[in-house]
Amino acid sequence: MNQEPVYRASTFKRETSPTAWNQALARFTTGHALQSWTWGQFKSRWGWQPIPLLLTIGESSWEPLAAAMILKRRVPRLPYSVLYVPRGPALDYNDSALRRVVLAELENIARRERAIFIKIDPEVVRSWGLEEERKSPVGAKFTAELRQRGWRFAADQPQFRNTVELDLTLSEEALLMGMHQKTRYNIRLAGRKGITIRAGEAGDFPLMGEMYAETAVRDQFTIRPLPYYYDAWQSMLDAGMGQLLIAEYDGEPVGAVFLVRFGRRAIYMYGASTQKERKRMPNYLLQWEAIRWAKAQGCAVYDFWGAPDQFVEADRMWGVWRFKKGFNGEVVRHIGAWDYAPRPLLYWFYSVVKPRYLNLLRRRSGGVNS
Repeated sequence: MNQEPVYRASTFKRETSPTAWNQALARFTTGHALQSWTWGQFKSRWGWQPIPLLLTIGESSWEPLAAAMILKRRVPRLPYSVLYVPRGPALDYNDSALRRVVLAELENIARRERAIFIKIDPEVVRSWGLEEERKSPVGAKFTAELRQRGWRFAADQPQFRNTVELDLTLSEEALLMGMHQKTRYNIRLAGRKGITIRAGEAGDFPLMGEMYAETAVRDQFTIRPLPYYYDAWQSMLDAGMGQLLIAEYDGEPVGAVFLVRFGRRAIYMYGASTQKERKRMPNYLLQWEAIRWAKAQGCAVYDFWGAPDQFVEADRMWGVWRFKKGFNGEVVRHIGAWDYAPRPLLYWFYSVVKPRYLNLLRRRSGGVNS
């Protein structure tokens, strides 16, 4: 039976209750921490206006069909905005009629908000696996629908398209036995060589920030100002969604991870280390204790949060991938971020001309992107 006529009676309505929002979001298997009320409020302090919308039929709000935490940013000196739905929207993507209704609603919102574009970045899988890649029928159908409606694969991909996921429903013994032998050896070596792991607190954030900045310089990636991360970590910690773990040798910090939990998924969202004591393999034990923490919290999935776009040595994330693959998780490739641009000329200027101009200024000034 075609449900689309029923869904067409539904509209996105703004939710004002943090509790109701998170309860609604948790109903969806595609719900994500970046769609949480906590993340929206955090981003509101950094130039974005959160617009939490639930799709319901009629006046009913107790059983939402979809959820979209839209982040809105005004374009300076212009009467336009840009819209972004980080790791969303959340809905049952197996329902083709519902997919079409949600896309139509988002397109209407983009026009109503005078948006240059609206970007979505949903938890829709394109394929699983590495050597024997298994395609997702839903991912293929949804990307075809996006193209048919005029959406385009975004040049700007804010989140990682690919990741590695570990099944936490297995026992700790099974998880260890499934790891590459060298990874398992390094975990045990770190313990024998005096590496210890402790839970961190808010007072440790400056320490984590220093290590994160050092990691960025060493691995050549750009980070935001440190107060941005302190705010994010504090927000997640206060909401009961975050956990900081610190690796130490002889009382001196040598590595740290910040984990984010939503529903039954734990995400290794931030990691940092120093150059000190690397031969003691602290990051291996740190990662194992992070996995154990996530399992103890009742999580079913540990998301390593990032893998190469192309699994070749030239990829910027190849070194990170070599470390992560030793834990024997599964490669998961998502469809990535897609843009709908109701104003094509402005979109071309914003996404093509403006970045080229800013890059030219940086090259002339010798500046670093921040």
